[in-house]
Amino acid sequence: MERLNRAKELAIKVHGLFGRRKQREAGLSALVDTARELTLPYELDTLLKVITRRARRLLNLDMSWVSFRDPADGSLYVRAADGHASSITVGLRIPESGGLGNEATDVSAPLWSPDYLSDNRFPHAGLTDEVTRAEGLRAVMVIPLQDGKTSVGVLYISGRNVRHFTPEEVTLMTSLGDLATIAIEKARLLDQVRAEVSELELSAARAMGSSSDAEHLRDVHTRLIDLVLEGRGLRALAATAAEELGGALLIRDPVEKEIISVGQMPPCDEAELLTASLDAHARGESVRTSVGVWVHPITAAKEILGTVLLHTGSAPSEYQVGLLRPVAQAVAALLVMQRSTAAAEGQVRDELFNDLLNATRPNPQIEERAHRLGMDLDEPHVIVIARPEGGIQGRAVVWASSYANRLSGLKRVDSGCIVLLIPGDDADSAAEAVAKELTSVLGQPVTAGAAGPASSLASVLLTYQEAERCLDALTVLGGTGTSASPQRLGFLGLLLSDNRDVAGFVRSTIGPVLDYDTQQSTDLLRTLQAYFAAGNSPTRAAEELHVHPNTVSRRLERITELLGSQWQEPARALEIQLSLRLQLARHTLGLQRNAGRKRARN
Repeated sequence: MERLNRAKELAIKVHGLFGRRKQREAGLSALVDTARELTLPYELDTLLKVITRRARRLLNLDMSWVSFRDPADGSLYVRAADGHASSITVGLRIPESGGLGNEATDVSAPLWSPDYLSDNRFPHAGLTDEVTRAEGLRAVMVIPLQDGKTSVGVLYISGRNVRHFTPEEVTLMTSLGDLATIAIEKARLLDQVRAEVSELELSAARAMGSSSDAEHLRDVHTRLIDLVLEGRGLRALAATAAEELGGALLIRDPVEKEIISVGQMPPCDEAELLTASLDAHARGESVRTSVGVWVHPITAAKEILGTVLLHTGSAPSEYQVGLLRPVAQAVAALLVMQRSTAAAEGQVRDELFNDLLNATRPNPQIEERAHRLGMDLDEPHVIVIARPEGGIQGRAVVWASSYANRLSGLKRVDSGCIVLLIPGDDADSAAEAVAKELTSVLGQPVTAGAAGPASSLASVLLTYQEAERCLDALTVLGGTGTSASPQRLGFLGLLLSDNRDVAGFVRSTIGPVLDYDTQQSTDLLRTLQAYFAAGNSPTRAAEELHVHPNTVSRRLERITELLGSQWQEPARALEIQLSLRLQLARHTLGLQRNAGRKRARN
């Protein structure tokens, strides 16, 4: 019996050894399968799901999860989990102290417990115990995932029953932890390589796009410069640029005056455009306004030549905004060339202007020279004499040449003044425009007198003399820094003008009253005369006219409708009274002339 019992014990022991060997072989086979699966090129999150699933199945437990250490604060958080759970979810934070995870990381060795909540060998953490109790977990094994001395994370395997882990199971899970650590590092490196490759591909695409855009910019710049060298005008250059930019284009001069416009620009606030223009010149780059208009400076060396404005239907691309620079450079080159051409032709044009001022009768040679320079002397022209109050400067002379060339006119410098002969029939507007632009260029006041229009060769000298007298009148009247023509000066202009158009002055002042009397057979003109003669008293005027005061009042209301509400202002009243006297004198002279003719016939 003793020998039989001994044989029985040996048989049970051998059977157990064979069972453990078989179990170990199964575990090693599963570990080999796991190692083979971990060699596949997973992304990190997918790899962690594979590790947690394999770890749970190797020990046939209920839960497994992996926690990583947050580099920001050093705490552990759940990165992946496998098994049915409601509390242990991805993102769950694990306390920095207590619990098997922190302990295993500190000792760099696996730790396990058959019943964690009742095991007092380990420091507990309130949150960890609460989650473990909520999930009903009891047996727990923790494997630190470490690469040398660097902690990668922690692998947890847990079941809802009490379980004593064998040394073979601990060894098996340790091997799995080593394989998992290597796979995690490989996945991280692979993700980093993928990110770097993606960034390189993006950079390469950007570089290729930038290279393509840069090549296109060079082609456009070359084409624009070719247009300048071919002698094409600013309009052709602007049209080509607008087509390349795919929007509306506007070119403005240094005083924000429009030179060329291609396409439809949206309504813009001039104050905002002026601010954007100043900012663009200060920065040397494009500036965007609130309505989506881009403003780019046009400069040559340090000289400001104007601005280019661009507006597209949608937000412009970086390429479109970048194209503004070569467009502005081409425009600057064309403006400089035009100015140089104007300077080269300046002497010829100055000589023509001098000859025009000395010509008193038609001269075919002068007319032919003017025609060659692009002037038609049969069209009306005005003369503007501008006097910079700070004295003539080189910049003023250059501006005058450019301005005259731009308007197909002539210029000369005479006694500290710039004299311009430019096409047009509105001397007032011409004087105002010249004074405003030249003041902006020089930064000092400019006084301008103008006259015209002159529509023949012989009248140029007379028009020049009228403009000169107008400038002298402005000086005497203290109008420094202003502009005017004989028409604006009223009766003073009548005195200054060589062509004293009395009839025109009378009609411009009281013409509506004369017309109304003729059409309605009224007596408004005589009422006006009586009203002024009576010292602006309606009652005394009524006595003079032998009518009721109410009649005079109604007539004065009608006069107000015809001449405007300002007709009794001192300056206007003076011109009206002068017109009344001139009209009376003309009427008297007309009666005398008719009487003389009647006597001559008799």
